[in-house]
Amino acid sequence: MALVFLPALARMAVCGGTHGNELSGVYVVQEMERQRKENGEGVWPIPVTTVLSNPRAVKECRRYIDTDMNRCFNRDTLSSPITDSSPYEVRRAQELNNLLGLKGSTDAADVICDLHNTTSNMGLTLIRYTSSDWVTLHICKYLQTKITKVPVRVLVLDVPISDAYSLESVSKHGFSLEIGPQPHGVVRADIYIIMKEAVDLTIDWIHKFNSGTVFEGGDVEAFKFIKSVDYPRDPETWTLTAAIHPQLQVPIVLLFSFSIFYYSNETVNYEEEETLHPFFINEAAYYEKGIAFHLGKKMMLTIPTVQVQKD
Repeated sequence: MALVFLPALARMAVCGGTHGNELSGVYVVQEMERQRKENGEGVWPIPVTTVLSNPRAVKECRRYIDTDMNRCFNRDTLSSPITDSSPYEVRRAQELNNLLGLKGSTDAADVICDLHNTTSNMGLTLIRYTSSDWVTLHICKYLQTKITKVPVRVLVLDVPISDAYSLESVSKHGFSLEIGPQPHGVVRADIYIIMKEAVDLTIDWIHKFNSGTVFEGGDVEAFKFIKSVDYPRDPETWTLTAAIHPQLQVPIVLLFSFSIFYYSNETVNYEEEETLHPFFINEAAYYEKGIAFHLGKKMMLTIPTVQVQKD
């Protein structure tokens, strides 16, 4: 593919605490704010806005107060009238859209890096809505070459931007950073260190790009979301009747037929007509959403060589 010239990236935001009990992002934002206070605005080579996304939930160390804020950034919710009965997270989502957006506008932030933890053992995963955003895919490729402590994977949701519901979709080239395993309400130093490294490397890539560095294209392995699978449940009480099988408590692996649930010495197997890969396996926050894990299909994305557009 030919060299592609892309506009410079002038506005970046790093957001933590979108879910108030996912603490690595909270502490990364607080550390970055401390760095700015001690060293001034020039502490990073590019301007960076730091945001504690859901401060009330962070204060109470809860995922959310009224509703999951990371489902509030689709255009219908962002444009809904605010009333006395509006959930706190809907109000806050509209505040963040005004601060970092407006979503879909030319004034929206160029990059939002939204920081999340998962209880699932899935290393570092970058989540994006489209497979054709060269900026975010080059950032993913850069992190894959620089971070060696854990696997770095790319997950594509393939959702139209108007329906995209999470915070990073407010920006032009946003993505979520998911890293685990880490229990909710807990911060692990090893997980925190990897998340901070990923943020620092993202800033480094943007600075190099804006300075004229040519980033060579190539192939990036990614996983496209296909569907979700729930636990077996009692139809009357909706309580679980089985747990994730011990063999499935692993990061993404190549699977076609596998054991997924286990209870009372019985195993439930799962068969697919094509090779699919499980992720977000046994994520604690997904119990209420009726999700035991997601399934994705592996694909190879070819990205072009890119350079900043010259004036």
